[in-house]
Amino acid sequence: MQSQLPPKHHVSENGPERSITIRNWTVTSRKLPILSSKEIDDANARLGIPIPEMIFGNNEVRIEHASGWAIKFDALDALDMVDKTGETMLKVAYSQEWNRSRDTSSEDIKDAMKPYDWTYTTSYKGTVVESSQAFSATADNIPLDKLKQPDPILFYDEADLYEDELHDNGASLLNVRVRVMPQRMLLLARLFMRLDGVVCRIRDTRVYVDFETDEVLREYTAKEASYDDVKRRVPPWKAEETGVLMNDPMWVAEQLKVVENIKETVCLQVLR
Repeated sequence: MQSQLPPKHHVSENGPERSITIRNWTVTSRKLPILSSKEIDDANARLGIPIPEMIFGNNEVRIEHASGWAIKFDALDALDMVDKTGETMLKVAYSQEWNRSRDTSSEDIKDAMKPYDWTYTTSYKGTVVESSQAFSATADNIPLDKLKQPDPILFYDEADLYEDELHDNGASLLNVRVRVMPQRMLLLARLFMRLDGVVCRIRDTRVYVDFETDEVLREYTAKEASYDDVKRRVPPWKAEETGVLMNDPMWVAEQLKVVENIKETVCLQVLR
């Protein structure tokens, strides 16, 4: 029996950009070097907070529908959603705990008290392009059973948006991965943040597109737990790998508790 051929699609590459067009959809990724000094100054001015050590401000992953609807993921929009007041109760509690364990005269603690979330934790769910149809709440789940099918991957890419080592006391990294199959696609934007001795966080945004129905599902999940709770979950027989595991976003994500979950959908006009 002859296997079914994938639907007509076109993959292209133009300098830093790669894209695939399939049915009513185009997915584009753009990857460029970290920002220049001038671009960093402009970003600082726009955001009103110091930016991470490594920022790929020109990187972008975009999903577009033939109707004009689009959602994109980029570093500056993500950082614009970082708490710029530093007044959240969760952040204050963690800063006090971190303060007690370190020399309060150090530069690390001075930075901890700056009026912004210096861990760069963001609840970014992507930027829906202006005038695009808005998402609405749904109880529907992303169909994991379909994603587990052995479908051929027609397009895959990933792009880092920013990274910071939190003054050598942890890590904060936001990246985006996208894969396109013949009938569907999935994007994952993941923030991984580990502040040594204090807390681990994951902020996941998944965007699922069904090419048959032109329905988009978006799910945002926030997870976290104390650093010690996560460390205690390292199996005894892997004790020597503790450092590796604590720096592995996939492993850490499996150890954390869900603290927020938001599911949304938008169904676009199918063009024939």
